[in-house]
Amino acid sequence: MLRWKTVLYCQAYCKIDGVPTDILINGVSSQNRAVEGDIVVIKVDPLELWTKMKGSNWSSNNSAPIEDCNLVQEVNGVAANSYKGKGKVDADCEYADCRSGILIGQGLYDETQVTKPAGYNHVNGHHQSSSDSMHMGLFPEKNEGINSVDRLAVMTSQFPSKRPTGRVVAIVEKSLRRDAVVGFLNVKQWFSYRELNRKDAKRSSIIFDHEYVTLTPNDPRFPKMIVFVRDLPDCIKRRLEDGDVTIEMELLAAQIEDWSAESPYPQACVSHSFGWGGELEPQISAILYQNAIQCADFPPQVLSCLPTIPWEIPPEEYQTRKDLRDLCVFTIDPSTASDLDDALSVEKLSKDSFRVGVHITDVSYFVLPNTALDIEARIRSTSVYLLQKKIEMLPSLLSEKLGSLNPGVDRLAFSVFWELNSTGDVLDHWIGRTVIRSCCKLSYKHAQDIIQGTIDVEKFNASEGGYPQLHGQFEWADVIRSVKYLHEISKTLKEKRFNDGALQLESSKLVYVFDEDGVPYDSRPSEWMDSNFLVEEFMLLANMTAAEVISRAFPDSALLRRHPEPNMRKLKEFEAFCRKHGLAVDASSSGQFHQSLEKIREKLKDDSVLFDILISYASKPMQLATYFCSGELKDNLNSWAHYGLAVPIYTHFTSPLRRYPDIVVHRTLAAVIEAEELYMKQRGLLEGNKGEEVFRRCFTGIYFDKEAAASPRGKEALSNAALKHGIPSPELLADVASYCNKRKLASRYAEEACEKLYMWVLLKKKEILLSDARVLGLGPKFMSVYIQKLAIERRIYYDEVEGLAVEWLESTSTLVLNLSGHKRLFKRGGLGNYMALGNAAWVVNPYDLSLEEGSIDEHDATCMANGGVVLPDLEPISKSWVDPGTFPLTVHLLSTIPVALYAIGGDDGPLEIGVRLYMSSYLK
Repeated sequence: MLRWKTVLYCQAYCKIDGVPTDILINGVSSQNRAVEGDIVVIKVDPLELWTKMKGSNWSSNNSAPIEDCNLVQEVNGVAANSYKGKGKVDADCEYADCRSGILIGQGLYDETQVTKPAGYNHVNGHHQSSSDSMHMGLFPEKNEGINSVDRLAVMTSQFPSKRPTGRVVAIVEKSLRRDAVVGFLNVKQWFSYRELNRKDAKRSSIIFDHEYVTLTPNDPRFPKMIVFVRDLPDCIKRRLEDGDVTIEMELLAAQIEDWSAESPYPQACVSHSFGWGGELEPQISAILYQNAIQCADFPPQVLSCLPTIPWEIPPEEYQTRKDLRDLCVFTIDPSTASDLDDALSVEKLSKDSFRVGVHITDVSYFVLPNTALDIEARIRSTSVYLLQKKIEMLPSLLSEKLGSLNPGVDRLAFSVFWELNSTGDVLDHWIGRTVIRSCCKLSYKHAQDIIQGTIDVEKFNASEGGYPQLHGQFEWADVIRSVKYLHEISKTLKEKRFNDGALQLESSKLVYVFDEDGVPYDSRPSEWMDSNFLVEEFMLLANMTAAEVISRAFPDSALLRRHPEPNMRKLKEFEAFCRKHGLAVDASSSGQFHQSLEKIREKLKDDSVLFDILISYASKPMQLATYFCSGELKDNLNSWAHYGLAVPIYTHFTSPLRRYPDIVVHRTLAAVIEAEELYMKQRGLLEGNKGEEVFRRCFTGIYFDKEAAASPRGKEALSNAALKHGIPSPELLADVASYCNKRKLASRYAEEACEKLYMWVLLKKKEILLSDARVLGLGPKFMSVYIQKLAIERRIYYDEVEGLAVEWLESTSTLVLNLSGHKRLFKRGGLGNYMALGNAAWVVNPYDLSLEEGSIDEHDATCMANGGVVLPDLEPISKSWVDPGTFPLTVHLLSTIPVALYAIGGDDGPLEIGVRLYMSSYLK
């Protein structure tokens, strides 16, 4: 199957498993009405029609590509300023392949002129020609598709400087994104059209059924859409009839209903309004809608699956589980966390050995297979965190009370213990179901204070320092000692992990500061502390151990997580970029890659901005980690590996309150534990009772007894336990894994969109933010810049700007910008006006350089409004001073330049973060 992914409406890429290079589908005609997320069949063009690969000249002596001048695609998607208001669409894109009787902009759609040509497929609405014999697709009845993929993979390897191109010939599976379009209506032209025809009442009644307005989607990867007035919700239709122009300021939900073969525009139906586009809550609602995130309250049938409060652990659980209530166990989480699903413990066994425990809440005890609660959790698949809003996978009764490892109360858990020596080697491990009682809830800040030694045990007073209450028989000396032990062990484990080949790419993130109404008013870079890494190391080790246990016992039905090797073409491009700037990178393995980056970090210790840029670039070749069923890849064990962690097998086990795959893994672990106990009891190997620990464990111990698992008794025990605990068949588990991957990706998109939203709100509140920026890509038409203050990448366009002279020196890849008095009214070729200077640069007079006096004059504001950017009376209120640049401005790759950032859109179009040069001139 082929998965379709678009970058812009007129340019798309099709990813094919097994082919290292995505296929370019260029232009609306070649796209053939496919949209983001569609699974399609394509026909690949002959080799001579393939295009030059972007960045293919990096290895040459040129310091930067020219045509594709920006070295990488932008970190946050579409370039800033590429969307100039909802009424402006690139002419070549909008009118390509327009053969129908559509009159966009005139308010009337003539359906009688749309015809369905020969070969029209009424099932999927697409052409299928009998002559198309080289289609790239994997239909069950066509084995030649596999050979085509292999041949294409060989060809792309033989011609690495060429990008394959092709066209869509059929849609196999339509994307759910077609049913979740968000955008703004364009009604002004419809009002004008109605006014012209108001006098002719007879004609108006005849054409009313064909009247339409257009909808501009927020996502630029989707085309403009036609919405018939007759199909609008009554409340919106009434407002149109009343002449309410403010309907253009509302964010609307729509679905693509039809897309005829002769039309470049799909027909959509508007279902409801989210509210004003410039407000926070409507935008958040739209983000959830676009990503199909279930945020409704849990229905009664789901809540009825949970016990009522107060609830106590049944006596039989104490009898069958290992009782750890006398062990010093505690949680370390963010200070605001309410769903505590992991806890830690440590015991010193000798001078050089420790027993470390990770205790994960036993959510599978409450979420039984195929109940209403299980089905709801599976549908949601993951909790979604939107900075100020959490959308839970499980009801709060479970995630914050019954299943949360709150201090001072008995809780059911899965516990993993390791015996570790001084070099971090695991000498033995134990895994089983337990009962624990956490003695306190530490925040990362509390744990960090302990690690840094700012707490004096002798003089420590918890009540004075804002520390949490301590429960049970333990004293603060026990907790402090445990945290210090765990810190030292985690450092050893981390060092060992990276020595074994692990890779870590730390990207910059922002932390927002909110006012009492939940509106951001400031931000700062986030910072990981030693206490964060402490918890991370033991969670990674627990996940690895769980993966080993379930995959050995159930080799065909274990839910695992894999991370494929990076895209080699992009990785080589990154290596070339580094070489060009005198930085050596060895990316032959994840371990060598990590060591190279650490050396670069040391070399660039005085240039943190450049190192942040390199880490951002280094992340681009990386592929997504995904869940999979072990039975899917049982013939290719090498593909199970996790590239980033450099381990052969991995899964998710430590967050069952917020990830559904972890619940599946818990059930599988429960089945392994029960099968082991049943088998050992039958063999007479189980000594003692009531969960008493035994020395030898055949299925869950550090050594796996293959003979026991393969014996008739072993098979019977494993089969019965799997049936009891609801372990899915390999086929069903593969579907669960695939669905969880989609929901995790949707969650990620929603979280990223929310972060961009809060950044937009912050900039709108500040009105303008001055910052230094680093030039990443440079060419004759635009430059790409990285703004560390917001950890984003954006473009600045300067080609064909009124009043700006551009000189591009190709031999040295140098750009020179200067003010020009030459007046140019029209672009070359006569298509449209030149862009106003205010869209490329904010030019201030040196007399007005104080923050209090800086503003944009009325002319610049008007010019920006004409370009779709509204910035009236801007006043920079950034706390940090940034000196403006001066003309002429000479720019090289990696130059530092001053820029001005601002918010675009909201009430009149999609949200964007705009950026312009920040310059001063007496000629202003």
